[in-house]
Amino acid sequence: MVDEDRKAGTADKVKGSIKEGVGKLTGDEDKEAEGKAQKNKGKAQDKVGQAKDKMRDKLDK
Repeated sequence: MVDEDRKAGTADKVKGSIKEGVGKLTGDEDKEAEGKAQKNKGKAQDKVGQAKDKMRDKLDK
């Protein structure tokens, strides 16, 4: 079972990558920075979800 934080984190990473790419293509530094920030938020959220999954797996054994 995958934790909801992992799903949300993956979504934020994808959205952030898209925003970052659009910012680079259009020369919009603010959009690029916003995308990087969202991508980093997603990475952190994914790590939290991974930790929750590991704890859940250990408790299930």
